[in-house]
Amino acid sequence: MSRRKKKVFVLDTNVVLHDSTCLHQFEEHDIIVPISVLEEIDHFKKGNDIINYHAREFSRSLDSLGGTDLFYGGVAIGTGHGKISVKLDQSFHEDLSLSFSADKRDHRILNCAYRFSKENPGQPVVLVSKDTNLRLKAKAVGLQAEDYTTDHVQDMSQLYSGNRIEENVSEKAIEGLYHEPFDIALEALDDRTPLVGNEFLILRNGKKSALARFDPLSQRIRRVDKVSAYGITPRNAEQTFALAALLNPDIQLVTLSGKAGTGKTLLALAAALEQRHQYRQVFMARPIVPLSNKDIGYLPGDISSKLDPYMQPLHDNLGVIQNQFAETNPQNKKIREMLDSEKLKISPLSYIRGRSIVKVFFIIDEAQNLTPHEVKTIITRAGDNTKIVLTGDIFQIDHPYLDAQSNGLSYLIDKMRGRKLYAHVNLMKGERSELAELASNIL
Repeated sequence: MSRRKKKVFVLDTNVVLHDSTCLHQFEEHDIIVPISVLEEIDHFKKGNDIINYHAREFSRSLDSLGGTDLFYGGVAIGTGHGKISVKLDQSFHEDLSLSFSADKRDHRILNCAYRFSKENPGQPVVLVSKDTNLRLKAKAVGLQAEDYTTDHVQDMSQLYSGNRIEENVSEKAIEGLYHEPFDIALEALDDRTPLVGNEFLILRNGKKSALARFDPLSQRIRRVDKVSAYGITPRNAEQTFALAALLNPDIQLVTLSGKAGTGKTLLALAAALEQRHQYRQVFMARPIVPLSNKDIGYLPGDISSKLDPYMQPLHDNLGVIQNQFAETNPQNKKIREMLDSEKLKISPLSYIRGRSIVKVFFIIDEAQNLTPHEVKTIITRAGDNTKIVLTGDIFQIDHPYLDAQSNGLSYLIDKMRGRKLYAHVNLMKGERSELAELASNIL
């Protein structure tokens, strides 16, 4: 069997800032890093965000590989891997000069890849970029271009939903869930598709039905009851499942996906308030993805006024819960007290990074705007007695270099499926209003 032909991958800056370990993801193939990439990451080295971490780590990794050989012929990355080299800027190729200006860094990266392919006609050259426009420009001049797909979810049609409907379940099995101990053996579902840990079920037989969860600890199917949390009552089966996962102390990591208006954030916040005595603090955070990928410094006003628009949706959800109760009601007062004492804290995600996440109910809203590495960084910092909840819509992404397959929320759902500490629910039905649901479905 013939070996596949060795390729040369030319990396764009956004690949490095997305994953600083990318050098080790191209197997036996060679890698070229244009000098423009090093220039660009130099602007990202200072700061506490994940993007700054990646800039620093990539520079250190590159520096550790060798000295001047990096610029002349390249150096070996390691066993089973190819070589890496840094290419200095060259004069702009005449084939590109009519269509592209030489003063843009993206075009200098394109020029580096294009020149190398022309100088090495027998060598397959691939430009790797998370920038769709740059990939299109590369293809326009006959250059192969690909997205960086190492952490992509490969088949979105098979992404775990967290719940399923089982029809024609025996009446005996359904009745068993309504009598002590309110659970049934796994065998009661006959030879159906195997269940995974904490998967939720709607069991039906004619007019009889039951809501249930497969408990990975007991390996039995347990009934799920409809319960309220801090005055919020679920309106459909999926919301009932979500609240069951949020209130279960054995489930330390929960993801809730779904379109706007399905109640993801509201349910997470209600569950946190209901269990406030079990945690030292309730954190609510969301990533800041500025408009047109510009930093918030472009916005007018002080830091508080810059951040308020990003945090307002979280305050809105808190207001929905608070407004259920009269101002004199103890539950209304308790929310105000928690805000004043910072037992309930609403902040941008970048402000929470670096803080101790011990005995905290941590809600991360709009998690589809996080990279897989950011999600990993957050979860790996969870201390004892901490519960982490991520909510988001994997099809509504504001981040310029993420999509439904590559965002951190999709990645997490795909990788964590079936783990005993994890539960996921995909909420389908909007409950904001009949008008909002109509607009979401047909516009």
